[in-house]
Amino acid sequence: MERDLYDEDHDAFRDMVRDFISRYVTNAQRERWDAEGEVDRETLRRAGEAGILGLAVPEEYGGGGMLDDYRFRAVVMEEVIRAGAGSLAGALGIQDDLVVPYFVHFGTPEQKARWLPGLASGEIIGAIAMTEPGTGSNLRGITTTARAVEGGYVVNGAKTFISSGATADIVITVVKTGEGDGPQAFSLLVVERGAEGFDQGKKLHKMGFAGHDTAELSYADVFVPAENLIGGEEGHGFVQLMKNLPLERLSIAVAAAAASEAGLEWTLEYTRSREAFGQPVIDFQNSRFQLAGVAATVDALWAYIDKAMLLYRDGKLSAEEAAKVKFWTTEREGEVLDVCVQLHGGYGYILEYPIARAYVDARVHRIYGGTNEIMREIVGRQLAGRR
Repeated sequence: MERDLYDEDHDAFRDMVRDFISRYVTNAQRERWDAEGEVDRETLRRAGEAGILGLAVPEEYGGGGMLDDYRFRAVVMEEVIRAGAGSLAGALGIQDDLVVPYFVHFGTPEQKARWLPGLASGEIIGAIAMTEPGTGSNLRGITTTARAVEGGYVVNGAKTFISSGATADIVITVVKTGEGDGPQAFSLLVVERGAEGFDQGKKLHKMGFAGHDTAELSYADVFVPAENLIGGEEGHGFVQLMKNLPLERLSIAVAAAAASEAGLEWTLEYTRSREAFGQPVIDFQNSRFQLAGVAATVDALWAYIDKAMLLYRDGKLSAEEAAKVKFWTTEREGEVLDVCVQLHGGYGYILEYPIARAYVDARVHRIYGGTNEIMREIVGRQLAGRR
């Protein structure tokens, strides 16, 4: 089904992204990222030079100035995932969809001038640390503390499952600056690489996204200067998180749809060329029926997500709508890629094939950004409130 989401500017931008991929996203690069457990800094700097990083950063800070038009970011996601580079898509997504918005929306003028140019150029790698060993999706259960002292704060605690955590130069850390677990108890502090007592820990060995680092972080009496408090005022962290979480969930949904569409394309190519019992696999009725179902699901995914992107552009994507689009799309992604792996036969289980990597990468989409069970709870509470 033809999509009508994009205009000529987006099409021209897509050509730029494809040119970047043809130059710098090779099989050798992908294998190196997987082996080293991280996307190299040079690739991120090249993405900045190519103008496909820092899209939401205002032009005055060296970015693309595309704050509200998520369609440009969707183009990047679609093309990078189609190239079989899920780890690079993840690294770019953390930077542009999770880290940058906190500075753009809430940063003081000094914080914007200090960090946004480097985030847009790829010279600075950012991360955000929410999850703790004992909290999971329950942000109100966060126990990492920031005690006010002269000139700043002393931070103590631990975080886990932090994407880009090992390579990050700055980590937006969710901390408790107040008593209790109400919204006013939390703040966001920027902790910088090399701060005494800040350990960016070991890289965690994951089932998927092997080339995008995920780490444990620990904070032992880490001094953070007061000017690193996002927004400059305590007690706004929870509200800031709630404002940005819909974008994170939209980003995950776009990645899910892009992987589903790529999986369909790879499977069509494979089943047309692979023969069984003297004929192409696609000529079996079962194959065609399965592929027909996948194609219809991909069309439905994009129809739903395209609407969500327009809602976001217009400032109307609510937390509940973002939760719905996140859990529904990621669950369809799992179903689609399972069919695609099956149609690849034994080759679908070999990591040299992009469908195998996409399959294992996809599993985390139902977990991070808030588990799908939590997404259903968010939607269910809204529905219960209407009765």
